Amino acid sequence: MTTSLRYAARSSVGLVRSSNQDSGYAGPHLMVLCDGMGGPAGGDIASAVAVDHLVPLDADSHQAGDLLGLLRDAVQAAHADLVARSSASPELAGLGTTCIAIMRSGNKLAMVHVGDSRAYLLRDGELTQVTTDHTFVEYLVETGRLTREQARQHPQRSVLLRVLGDAEGEVQLDESIREAVPGDRWLLCSDGLSGPVSAATIGEVLAGVDDPELAAEQLIDLAERAGGPDNITAVVFDVVEDDPTPQRDPQIVGSAAIHRTLPAVASAASPGEGSPTTPAAKAAALVAGLEDAADAAEEASTPGAAEALADAEERQRRRRRRSILGTVLLLIAVAGTLILVYNWTQSQYYVGISDGKVAIYQGIPQTLGPISLSHVVETYDEPALDELDERMRKRLEETVPRISLNDARTYIEDTVSGQASTPEATATPTPQTPQPQSTNPQPSPAPRPSASRLPEDA
Repeated sequence: MTTSLRYAARSSVGLVRSSNQDSGYAGPHLMVLCDGMGGPAGGDIASAVAVDHLVPLDADSHQAGDLLGLLRDAVQAAHADLVARSSASPELAGLGTTCIAIMRSGNKLAMVHVGDSRAYLLRDGELTQVTTDHTFVEYLVETGRLTREQARQHPQRSVLLRVLGDAEGEVQLDESIREAVPGDRWLLCSDGLSGPVSAATIGEVLAGVDDPELAAEQLIDLAERAGGPDNITAVVFDVVEDDPTPQRDPQIVGSAAIHRTLPAVASAASPGEGSPTTPAAKAAALVAGLEDAADAAEEASTPGAAEALADAEERQRRRRRRSILGTVLLLIAVAGTLILVYNWTQSQYYVGISDGKVAIYQGIPQTLGPISLSHVVETYDEPALDELDERMRKRLEETVPRISLNDARTYIEDTVSGQASTPEATATPTPQTPQPQSTNPQPSPAPRPSASRLPEDA
């Protein structure tokens, strides 16, 4: 049995954005989706650069045991490249990108993931979200601070905790190895699709449309009908066996398809040795960094060695200035994000325990390094903690989130106090004061005559 993939990649700028910062790639051994960010000058470059580092892996010469290591190295190289570009150019400060990459060898699939772009698997008619969003809101959902429905409407739902290019050092990736099961259908998509279109609707399209190209196009159409507030990209691929005409040509969409130097590469290549015949070579011919093209043009127009040296020195001075300015802008952006997140935490309340008493906290029960994100606003002597049953004490130890201060007070008055045990009242005898007896003897009443004797129990 021979396993292969049938695939399609499609992308749309959407109905609101002016440029497409998504990039998608689909080939016989590699699928990639990246969602860039960082303004019009940075996001499109970030996603294209990440794809550029990954496409050389689209080859059939890799062993299954090497897949994760190859993906990890390529993504880390892309991350370092983005950090360097951001430091060198102030207009690229704050750039970054999400990334999902799936690589196949035989019947094995290796996947790496960072950010909030998603991978879905349709198997036997059931759709499963394979990835976990690396967002602040998803963290609150996983820790029980928000419901899934609240997360969909949360104002900070796009605040990412992990992306490529945001800071120096290695980026933390989610990694997995899976079986390539014939009949499985996979979808990689940006949040421009998974945001406005529900998972149920996505599952219906994937299950009901056989052709990957038509399925990808229909999903993008649905996102646009829902308002198209963001760039929309979908990579759909099917695991098939014994395909008589396996798909070979790679597809590249979005920003990575725009930022390329295909004419220069094609004119330089000649038939025969060195021609792009493998999927990896074709992909490398499709994708090239903007910086390399700019450098090549500048070198071609240089009139002499002396002028080239002067230009190089001037560029070095500009890069130093840009690096300083870029660092300052990045720090401002990070500080602004932290302020927004902190302000949101201070709009939250929860009920817990403080110094052995029932207490209301403002914030969330988390710390950011040495900084606590909550503080006590009220404590209660009643109900006493030892009067509560074990279940309520445990619930308060784990903290109970409330939507407002009044809501927290009501919860304590109605729910917590309702679980307090009231000590049974014990009757205490009241001493009776004896009445003083008179010292003067009283005459006994004279007996009255009676016609008959009354019964004793009358």
